Formats: sequence, C-alpha cells, structure tokens
Amino acid sequence: MSISKAEFARRRKNLMALMEPNSIAVIPSAREQLRNRDTEYPFRQDSDFYYLSGFTEPEAVLVLAPGRRHGQFVMFCRERDPGLELWHGSRAGPEGACEKFGADDAFPIGDIDDILPGLLEGRERVYYSMGRSADFDRHMMSWVNSIRSKEASGAVPPGEFTDLNHMVHDLRLIKSAAEQRLLRRAGEITARGHCRAMRFCRPGQFEYQLEAELVHEFASSGARHLAYPSIVGSGSNACTLHYVANEDVMRDRDMVLIDAGCELEYYAADVTRTFPVNGRFTPEQRALYEVVLGAQQAAIDAIKPGHHWNQPHDASVQVITAGLVELGLLKGRVDRLVKREAYREFYMHRVGHWLGLDVHDVGDYRVGDEWRRLEPGMVMTVEPGIYVSPSNSKVARKWRGIGIRLEDDVLVTANGCEVLTAGAPKTVEEIETLMAG
Repeated sequence: MSISKAEFARRRKNLMALMEPNSIAVIPSAREQLRNRDTEYPFRQDSDFYYLSGFTEPEAVLVLAPGRRHGQFVMFCRERDPGLELWHGSRAGPEGACEKFGADDAFPIGDIDDILPGLLEGRERVYYSMGRSADFDRHMMSWVNSIRSKEASGAVPPGEFTDLNHMVHDLRLIKSAAEQRLLRRAGEITARGHCRAMRFCRPGQFEYQLEAELVHEFASSGARHLAYPSIVGSGSNACTLHYVANEDVMRDRDMVLIDAGCELEYYAADVTRTFPVNGRFTPEQRALYEVVLGAQQAAIDAIKPGHHWNQPHDASVQVITAGLVELGLLKGRVDRLVKREAYREFYMHRVGHWLGLDVHDVGDYRVGDEWRRLEPGMVMTVEPGIYVSPSNSKVARKWRGIGIRLEDDVLVTANGCEVLTAGAPKTVEEIETLMAG
C-alpha cells in the first residue's frame, strides 16, 4: 500500500514542470532532535522531502536541476558505515539513493560543500524555503557567497531566490489514488482504535488507560506512530481544546472526549469522538451532542466540488447557533447571533483543516481574496464542537463543564464526498449499543 517509486518520480516531474527555465530547487531533510542528554526523538522525515523522494533518513539534501546533462535528480546523503549501522540500522548510501529511490546522481553528504556550489552556479533562480532551518540557511548563504567570491574569474551566482513552499504545497493538496488509499486505511485503523476505547471505558479508569487502548489498536494494525499527541479529556477537561495531560480519573456521569489518530506510511488520520464514561448519555449531554452531530452532518453535506472552503464552516455555525438558542444557552434571533458571532463563546474554532502527510496539512485556504474552491482529491477534517466552560455563570449549572466535539476525515470526490472514518460510531444509539456490548 506504500507510495510507488514511479509516483515519487511523477511528483518530482510535476514540480520541475512548474519551475522557471534555468532554475534549481534545494530541499534539506529533517534533522534529528535531542530528547534529553544523549537520547533522540524517533526520527520523522520532513513531509516535503518525503513527498518528493520517499527517503526516510536524516542528513540528506535533495536537489532538482531541470536540464542538467547528467541527470535532474541529485541526492546528498550519508555514506554506508558498517560500524555505525551495527548500532543504528542500515543506511541507503549514495548507491541506494540511486537504486532504491531513483536519484540520477548521489554523493556523500560530506562532499556537499564541494559539489553544490557548482550546481547552483549560473542558475537564474533558486527555489528554496528560507527560514525553516536557520542552520541550513547559513549553509546556503555560504555556498552562494563562495560563488560570488569568484565572480572576477567568471563565476555567475544565482540571480534570485524564490520560496518553494507554495508550489510543493499546491501539489500536495490534491491526493493521488495511492494517497487516498493510505488515508482511507489510516482512517479505518483509527476508527477501530476509537471503538476499542469505547468498549474499554468505565468509571474509575484513568484517561491515560483509554489512550493506551488507542495506541495498542493502532500499532497492532501496522500504524506504529501517532499522527499527533492524543487528547483524552473527561469531564471539564474536554473544554480545553488541546488538553494532553490525560491523567485524571474518569467519573460516572461525565463524558470523555478523545481526539486521536494514527499515522500510516507518513499519512495522518484525525478523529474525535465524545461519549459518556458510563455508556449512557444524560438528557443534557444528549441534547448538546445532537446539536453537534447535526452541525457536523450539515458541514459534510456542504462538501462537494465547486463549493468553497468556508461553506462547511458556515453550515456548522448555523446549526450550532440555532441549537444553542433552542436549548436556552443563547438568546435572540439566530441570524443576528450568527452575524455578531455570539456562538464563539461555545464554538471558538473553525470546522476543519486540510489533512495528508501532516495532520494540519499544507495548502492555502484562500486564493487571492476568495475562499479556495473544493476539488476532487482534497481531504479535510470536519470537527464542530460545543464547549460550555465550567465557570460560565450565564448558563444553567446543568450545562456547565460539558465539552463535545465530533471529527471525521472527508475526501472530496467527483460527485460529493466520502467520509473516510465512518467506522467509528457517532449516533447516540450506536455509541450506547457499542458500549453496552
């Protein structure tokens, strides 16, 4: 189910087709990060670098040089080293970069100071994402300055630098058939993890015990990494949008909000479910839950080609505002409340974001002054919520401390959309039946 070598090659070809004549693109890999003392965090490749190469090692630089006589795809990477590989695992080496990853030329990373200036020399434009790595920025400037120092003897430094992000991120926004399969599979695994957590949940357990059930299901299904730190917030913890402590005891008659997703072959899932700790909704929990569920369905119904990015959010706002008025948490005419954004006291975030190699994936939400139009192949989350602060004295006590969010991953199709995470139950009846069983 992995992305094929041929697809990575197509991605590089598509990017080079967007580049100006006599230009070059330089993309560094991610760097290993120290966790504490001499222990590093598990390495995760930079998403742009991975998107164009499939290469998963640190200390590498990818160069695209359209028109280069000896090949357009050049890689710098670590050499093979049996001694270090004994401790840390195998390396591709320059030979493997060519054989396994399709590089036309590959050199040891230690030779980059001698070789890269020659690739940059004479190019009219350099595509490079300045500001993402201060260390690599300094290297880039030193290479350009080394060319400038030789101008008297005929060397020609690059004419200008152009940010690479926009072009790569526009390409990443539309998912291929292979990417859609990975996202669908990641969604299925994540849905199973949420089901497992619902079955396991009981009053008196700790939030982190539910988190452990999720991680177990993800890893058992082949998704060994989380797409982001899991949120397991019970009671009023659910009203903290990015609560990640996951350390409290779950109490009878409280609800628990789980926002968690796996990462599969670098592609993320992002799912939220909220359910009663004891398996049965109270009348107040059910009333607010039904509003959020209706808002999510209205947002999903608004996802189709030609609709703009903000239409699902507008649809969710309308339903949530009307529901809050009906339940007495807001007072006034719905249209006026929407206009002055009165709902933001209870629903303070947008309805979703792009999804892909990053959980908050790349791609502009606006094109010029207008919302971007949805196209087949785009993938987004849909996650409306209602959060009633425990300190909100303007509402009846029975509502306070209830936090509810529902989130699914949605693929824009030719005729509408597909919910990739539908395997996680979300109606009141489905949840209560699953938890009772």
